[in-house]
Amino acid sequence: MSDAAWPLPEVVERRVAYRGRLFELRIDRLRWPDGAEAVREIIVHPGAVCVVPVTAMGTLLLVEQYRHPAGCRLLELPAGTLEPGEEPAAAARRELEEEIGMAAAELQPLGGFYVAPGYTTEYIHLFAASGLEPRRREGDVDEDIEVVELTAEEALAAVRSGRIVDAKSIIGLLLWRGHAEE
Repeated sequence: MSDAAWPLPEVVERRVAYRGRLFELRIDRLRWPDGAEAVREIIVHPGAVCVVPVTAMGTLLLVEQYRHPAGCRLLELPAGTLEPGEEPAAAARRELEEEIGMAAAELQPLGGFYVAPGYTTEYIHLFAASGLEPRRREGDVDEDIEVVELTAEEALAAVRSGRIVDAKSIIGLLLWRGHAEE
């Protein structure tokens, strides 16, 4: 349903409570048309990309890396945050080179999603990458990434078994599979 059918609140106050390297925490005070007020805490994020890299043999390249908030290493699709002014496709190409040392001849958009629209503006753009060619891998100095090659069936089994547990990878794999079956 479009927003036109629902009255939107007025933002009566907006302040930044915290500004960090990756995001900011904003506090908005809203007033609804009936006069009721509410406060919303919002993590303002520049957005991100997530890529399903498909080799010429049809296997998928994932990454395993330590994720401090989770307290463990996770198996994920390559992904990363958009730089200021960067287009999503350019970010996807950059992340492929940084995380798995590959360049893609073709990027196919798979759609995207809001991570958690109740408290963050973060939107992840999904792509499938094919025509992969090796490039010099120049990852970030604070990343400890291992590239893991899986068949599509192994990757989907890893989702079902709980080995792959992050939302962007699960959504990316399922949307890729859906497009591949069309």
